[in-house]
Order: sequence, then C-alpha cells, then structure tokens
Amino acid sequence: MRMDPRRSSPEALTRRAALGGAGAAAASFALGRTARPAAAQATPAAPVDANPVTASWPHVFGSTDFQFQFLIGLGSVYERAADVGEMFAAASEIADGDYDSWFDTFTTLGDRIRGIAETSLAAGDRASARAAFLRASSYYGQAYFFTLGTSAPDRIVPTWETHRACFDRFASLLDLPAEVVEIPYEDTTLPGYALLVDDSGAPRPWLIMNNGSDGTVTDMWSFGAAAALRRGFNALIFDGPGQGAALWRQHLYFRPDWEKVITPVVDWLLTRPDVDPDRLAIMGISQGGYWVPRALAFEHRLAAGIADPGVMNVATSWTAQMPPDTMEGLLETPEEERVKIAAEIDQGVAELMAHNPAARFTLAMRMAPFGFDKLSETLVALAAYNLHDVVGQIRTPLLIADPEGEAFWPGQSQELYDALPGPKELVRFTAAEGADLHCEPKALGLREQRFFDWLNRTLGGVSADATPAP
Repeated sequence: MRMDPRRSSPEALTRRAALGGAGAAAASFALGRTARPAAAQATPAAPVDANPVTASWPHVFGSTDFQFQFLIGLGSVYERAADVGEMFAAASEIADGDYDSWFDTFTTLGDRIRGIAETSLAAGDRASARAAFLRASSYYGQAYFFTLGTSAPDRIVPTWETHRACFDRFASLLDLPAEVVEIPYEDTTLPGYALLVDDSGAPRPWLIMNNGSDGTVTDMWSFGAAAALRRGFNALIFDGPGQGAALWRQHLYFRPDWEKVITPVVDWLLTRPDVDPDRLAIMGISQGGYWVPRALAFEHRLAAGIADPGVMNVATSWTAQMPPDTMEGLLETPEEERVKIAAEIDQGVAELMAHNPAARFTLAMRMAPFGFDKLSETLVALAAYNLHDVVGQIRTPLLIADPEGEAFWPGQSQELYDALPGPKELVRFTAAEGADLHCEPKALGLREQRFFDWLNRTLGGVSADATPAP
C-alpha cells in the first residue's frame, strides 16, 4: 500500500522508531550468505529454539553470528577446506560473541597451517602443501569475516589479502594449476580463476560460480567448484562488483542490474575453445540467488541456472522488522520529509552502533559492498534489487534450493518458483537430512548430488569420470 503524503509527517517515523526499528533491523537482519541476527548476548534475543540457526545442530555458540559462521567452516570439511579437529579446537578457544577473540583464534590457526604449507612445499611435498594452503585460506577467511567488529577494523584488507594469497598458492598447486584470469568489464576487468578438468582443450560444459554478499573464493571452491571438476565441468570462480578483489582492490560496488556483469563473463567464456557453448551453467550462492535469476532474465546464452536460495526481493532481509512505513517514507514522500526520515534513521543507527558492537559490525560489513556509509542511502538503493518486473522474462531452466530454516529470505524460493514461466524445479532441504539453514552449510555432499544430477539431466548428460578434485 502506498503511503498517503497527506498523513505522513516527521512523527510518522520518530527517532525512537528508527532506533528500535530500522537500526535494530539492520543489526538483526543482514544481507547475503551469512547475514544473520546479531550476537545473542549483545541484544535481546528470542529463545534459542525459536531461531533456526541456534536450533540447528551441532550447537556450539550462543551468538547466532558465530554459530552460523562456524557451521560454514565445519561444512567445508567436505571439500577439505577445513579439518574437524581444527574447527572444534578453535571453537574451544573463542569467547562467545567476542569478535577480537574470534579474529585472534582463527588468525593464529591460519598462521600455523600456512607454516605447515610452507614447510611441506620446501620439502617438495606438493600434496601436503596444497591441502594446507587451502585450509589456511579458509581460516584466514574466517578471521576476515568478523574483522570489522574487532578493536582494529582497519585490518580487514590485509587479512583478506592474506586469505587470498593462500588461496592463490593452493590454486597454483592443483594438478592442473588454475588459470588466473581477468575478464573484460566496462572500462576495467573482473578477477577470477579458470579451473579445468584437464589440459586437452576439448570443449566442455562450464559452471560459473556466482558469489553472494560476503563469501570468499574459498567458499566458492567448497560450495560448487570442486564438485564441478569431479563431475566433468570446468569451473569459473570470479569476483563481481562488491565481491572479493573487485571490492577491496578495485572499489567496485554492488549493482542491481547483474546482467551487466554476467553478459561480459559469458562473452569472455565464449572466446575460449574449451567451452561448449550449449552447456554453460551458473550457480548463485546466497544473494547470488537474486543475481542469477536477474541475469537470466536478460542473458539467454546460459543453458541452466541454480539459485541457492531463491531471492525475489533482496531488501526484505533488511526491512522485515522495520516500521511498515519506513521504505515508503524513504521512497515516496515529498523531498523535505524524506530528508527528515533519512536523518532520523541514520541518527538512530549511529546511537545504536555507539553502544552495540554487534550492530556496529553488521552494518559496517553489510553496507561496505554497496559503497555507502549511511543506512538510509543503502535502503534507497536496495529498492532496485527485486525481480518482480523481470521474472516473466526468464526462460532458462532454473533449479531453486528451498532449505528448511531459511532465515533471511523465508518463503522467497517458493515465490520465485511460482513466478517463473519457464522450466523450473524446487528442491527442498530439511533438518531431518542435516541440510537445513541458509545455503545448506552442513550438507555439501547432498547438495552436490542434487544440484549436479539436475544439471546432468538438464544439459543432456555430462561425463563424471573426471580426475577427483584434491
């Protein structure tokens, strides 16, 4: 319902509403793969069993931030990007909800495992070095994630660079070393890695890994690229605007019209002789569940897409607990009143951040990829991140993951499925399978089987006799 400008006034969104609504929402709802409610001990929380993150098992941390991030790391053991004992040993050293404790623990662990990698490499043991560099990149990535919540947030870029350097070492030690690539994009390039099944140069199906709002390239390895190699797909991991190197080195920021990102990627792939142009697929992780369908509405050279989960409207993960007129006030009221509403939101958020470390971390981490430092500006930009006007244009076969306990875009996988006019499949993942929560972090094996079985059916069969990924 549209707001009636005759009824709106600065009183319609008081500073108290901004603080209790917009500010709390930003702290409690975040954008993308690991967007989670704020640390449980920092703000009033619902009972543990009411929250899908802390209700899931194993339950290690009371902080929902820490619990979900731990599960991401624990699940990556499936692709050897972590070790079970190392993850639990780290957890035993971390003070629950203390960002510095998390950062210090995972940095120390990353340092130790990187030392193993360097020693193994010096001794000529490439396999051990490769495995250790992969785990080190994962552990530095864990430290990186919470850096903006620590007492020294300016460490975020150096920490990210250390993570990336370890992944680069891992990628260079693959049996067929990854190609470090630069994809032409507007007046610059997008960085990435081409991962190949073999060096034959024969045309193969390719899987494009489309990241979300905060994942690392190591996450992209664990959440699809390694499985692709085992299944006979070449894989492309790349950083789009607002992600990884494109964010921290190039200062490129998110954009809603993601087809302007994916079309150059497809253009570049189609210049390669090892690409089967009829079997290009794309997988979107977390907020990638918006970007992939958005791109498919315009880019029709892709033969299949996966959205995990489906996202019709990105903004709802920010606005679900805001006063109902907040977005309408920011977008539809006269300019003078809109300025007042924005000022109230930003002042309320500033007051919240001054005494709430969880809110300070969440807001800083979530707004950085958008290129804004004010919540009001981010909310206005988010209004464009929805599929309602373009979903009818999607004709590419699309698989949509629908995990039980989806906390950030609940119900939107089904909504996207219902709205699609073309070939589609909705795949549910349940807690009984150990596959609940956003992006199924504890069930990468089941996830791989369902996603790639569907890709094989959709693309007409893909060789599965490739050399297993290390």
